[in-house]
Amino acid sequence: MVLDIQGIGQFPGNTGTPWEQRVKIIGIAASLNRGSFINRLLAAAGAELPRGVSFEEWRGLDDIPPYTRGPVPAPAAALAGLVASGDAVLLTAPEHSLLPPELTYALEWMAARDGLSGKHVAVMSASARACGAMWAQAELYKRLQSAGAVVMGAELVISPACPHFDEYGRLRPAALRDQVRTVVRQLCPAGILEPVLSLST
Repeated sequence: MVLDIQGIGQFPGNTGTPWEQRVKIIGIAASLNRGSFINRLLAAAGAELPRGVSFEEWRGLDDIPPYTRGPVPAPAAALAGLVASGDAVLLTAPEHSLLPPELTYALEWMAARDGLSGKHVAVMSASARACGAMWAQAELYKRLQSAGAVVMGAELVISPACPHFDEYGRLRPAALRDQVRTVVRQLCPAGILEPVLSLST
């Protein structure tokens, strides 16, 4: 899925011109469940982009085979090519302590091809309690840093009783939107500041 800031992406209200699309962020969710919170959180982050930023979400996690020496399989080559085409990566981590094996395969394939070396990667996790996603986030940090990535990010503490998404899949709580925007801005040049879509509180 590509969210393109020209008014024809998934979320209504995105604006911009091709000349304003100066930064491309690749989104990766560490879950095979399309309806999981972190998959929806990653997609919703596309509505919180500053002007001049495009976002493409990679959805091939369930096709990635274990890492082996030798020829690179098509799914791993496609992932490496996509990440190479982007300026930065936004990755959402699960709130439990274990990473999906497929995600470790993906990281291993990219590390073997130096696909993450020098790449700015923001890790965003969510939990109903403080430090609930700490272990998964720490494991991701370790793997990304060993692959040469420049890693940053945050754990978002969410309320399980609060409706998090509206009917368009956008983030509803203003505080959560602000947290997501803060993480995204870590990946953007200093000259790119304001989000394209601003929702009233």
